[in-house]
This record gives sequence, C-alpha cells and structure tokens, in this order.
Amino acid sequence: MGYFDAASGAPLHPVARQALLASLDEGWADPARLYREGRRARMLLDAAREAAAEAVGCRADELVFASSGSRAVHTGVAGALAGRRRAGRHLIVSAVEHSSVLHSAEAHEAGGGSVTQVPVDRGGAVDPVAYGAALREDTALACLQSANHEVGTEQPVGAVAEVCREAGVPLLVDAAQSLGWGPVDGGWSLLTASAHKWGGPSGVGLLVVRKGVRFAAQGPVDERESGRAPGFENIPAIVAAVASLRAVRAEAAGEAVRLRELTDRIRARVPRLVPDVEVVGDPVRRLPGLVTFSCLYVDGEALLHELDREGFSVSSGSSCTSSTLTPSHVLRAMGVLSEGNVRVSLPLGVAEEDVERFLAVLPRAVRAVREKLGAPVSETVVREADVLVVDSLGKRCPIPVIELAKVIGDVPVGGLVRVLSDDEAARLDIPAWCEMRGQEYVGAEAAEKGTAYVVRRVS
Repeated sequence: MGYFDAASGAPLHPVARQALLASLDEGWADPARLYREGRRARMLLDAAREAAAEAVGCRADELVFASSGSRAVHTGVAGALAGRRRAGRHLIVSAVEHSSVLHSAEAHEAGGGSVTQVPVDRGGAVDPVAYGAALREDTALACLQSANHEVGTEQPVGAVAEVCREAGVPLLVDAAQSLGWGPVDGGWSLLTASAHKWGGPSGVGLLVVRKGVRFAAQGPVDERESGRAPGFENIPAIVAAVASLRAVRAEAAGEAVRLRELTDRIRARVPRLVPDVEVVGDPVRRLPGLVTFSCLYVDGEALLHELDREGFSVSSGSSCTSSTLTPSHVLRAMGVLSEGNVRVSLPLGVAEEDVERFLAVLPRAVRAVREKLGAPVSETVVREADVLVVDSLGKRCPIPVIELAKVIGDVPVGGLVRVLSDDEAARLDIPAWCEMRGQEYVGAEAAEKGTAYVVRRVS
C-alpha cells in the first residue's frame, strides 16, 4: 500500500512506539507530586522538555506541551494578543495559513479586533515587503507558517521576522510541517508545532514563547505548563513525541535528499504522463517530500477514490472533495487550478518502487474519471447574439470547465463564451483554465442566477 499523506499525519515512528511503551510504566504518576512515582514522572517530563527545546533552538523554560498543534496555535495567538493589548488589536496573517491560525483570526475579529491577510504569489509565498506594508502602529501580532501544508512552499520566515522585529511586533511561526526537517531560522517570537506531523503520537503540540514576549494566557489556568496548557500532562505521549523528533532529525539530511529527488521526479513526469495538468507550489523553495498538482476536467473526490482502489492514499484541496463545495483557501489565494487537485506527501522511508507504481497508475486513474464525466449535454449551449452561452447552473466542478473547453472552438477568434455557474470553484478554475490554455479571461459578471464568467477566444 502507498500511504502518501504524511502531511496530514505521518506514520508512528518506530522510536516513538518504543518510547511510548517504555514510558507507560514510568510516566503514569502526577509529575507535580513529591513521592517516588511523581519524581520519576517529573524526570521524564523534564528530560523531554530539554530535548524538545534543543531541537527547536530555545530555552527549556520557554517551551510547553499542549494537547495538540491546533491548541498550541489557539493558545499562542490569544495569549500574545492579550499580552500586547495596550499596543493595539491588529493581527496580521498570511492568506495561506493553516485553518487553526485563520480560525484564531476569525475569533479575534469577532471579538472586535482587526485582521489583515497578506496575499501570496502564484507559488504560494509571501513577500516580506507586503508584511512590512501591513504593519501598523496598533499591530499586536503577526503570524506566518514556516512551510505550507498543502503545496509545500517554504516561507521567508527570517526576512519577515526581521521586518517585524524592526517594528517591535512579535512573530508567531506555525512550524508544524517543517520542524521535523530542522529548526526554524530567524528571530521569531513564538512557535507552534504538532507531533503527529513528524511521526510522533497525536495529541501532543508544542508552544514556545520567547523570554521578553508579552503573553497573557486566556481562559482558566492552573499550575501546569507555566499556566499556558492546563490539565494533566500526557507524559508517555510527550516522551514518544520528543523521541521521534530527535530520531527524524537524525535521518533528516539523508531523507531530504532522497525525498526531494522523488518529488522532483513526480513534478517532472506527471505533466508528461497526464495532459492538462498544473503542478502548483514553488518549484525550489519547498519541503522535500511534498508535491501538489491539479488535473483539468477531473472530479477530485472521484480521482481520490480511483487512486484509493489502486492502493494509494493521497489528499486533495479540490472543492469536489469538500462537503462545502468551496475550493481550498490556499489554492484560491494562489490563483491556481483547484479541480482535480492531488497532494502527494511522502513519508520517511517510502520506497522508490511505490513512487514508480503511482506514476504508472495515475494516468489510468485520471483517464477513467474523465471518461466517466463524459462530454457536456448539447442543450446547455445556446447563442445570444455574438456570445456563446454555456448554462452550467447547478453543476459542480469540473463540469463548468469541461463544458467551456468543449465549446471554445465553436466561436471565432475574438469571440466570447459566457459560462453561467453557481459553483464557487468556477471563480478560480475558469481563470486558471484560460491561463493554461492561452485564452483570455475577461471577467465575472452578475447574472440572474449565479455568476457569468466571460472568456474570449484568443487562439
């Protein structure tokens, strides 16, 4: 079986399993107690904290263990904003942050704060200059992921941290996807991470708050974890999480080279094997084991099922796989094709043969999905004066783009096609199709129902 979704959750590392089983017998007692069992548990917890701090590159008393990466983000954002309330209530985030950061931003905005989203380029990266432009006198906190969870693009954390430092604004870095590969460089102020991303057990997150950063924990607090993560520590899981972090770090240099070669192979060969494919994300500044591409005229959910039947587990940012039928906010912010989206994130130790088998299976899977979707029904196409109108109301991705592709040749060069659609994905996918196919996207217009997307035939 080819498990290619390590960005969602990496398989439990063998070292984590060993550490978990060993610490179950030693780390069950309350580490706050002074008797023998409590002291033994405290020694395990302290040793794990020291090792985690060394891996992160911080002091042990700056790091606490939370119940998850998302909880670490929520606690970090809320605490930093509250600690700097006198400075103001303005928060800066990038448009491609993990949902935990964006949900924290929504909660802050709902409570009367203000939020600025910094856009990204087509590769998914922010411009440090844009962060500088977003800074205001009342900015309390800025957030930036170290690497994107959907397309793998690495962010210029060091440059953004310097811009924020000069303005006296702390920067929170979500390092969930990258911490297993190495420490985050730059003068960041707060950092969060999640153990299940690097092969540790789920339910363990890291929150680091540098000394000197104003921080006021929100909600009920107790004496545990510096008052920043209340509740009884899950010591066996924490020990296993830190043991696996040290283990994957020891393997990181060699595995990074190997996985980067495998993902480069996928990036290069998929467009040759499958027509009408867009490979997304920065081609150079990206995580070693992650590659994302989108396939025109493909239902993302159907493609994932087809690949699953062939023995491959992948994920997708396509709206076709979402109950909300809304494209991934990351792909939308990048302005790239969302339909038929596939994210391949390779786990440590993946066999080269599995990648080759995936490349052999993929063209057949895409072809099967496209054949099932078939051609558009003719009655959806009408002509109004010199404009060809395609009625795709009520039809979900990728049907609107399929119908556009089928009729573009029926209009003369310079002629217009007007696609009526009420599918949110069309707002992203029709312009992306135009760029891929060398046609001109004129724009979107209000329609009696849904939206009219106007395309001019150029070639």
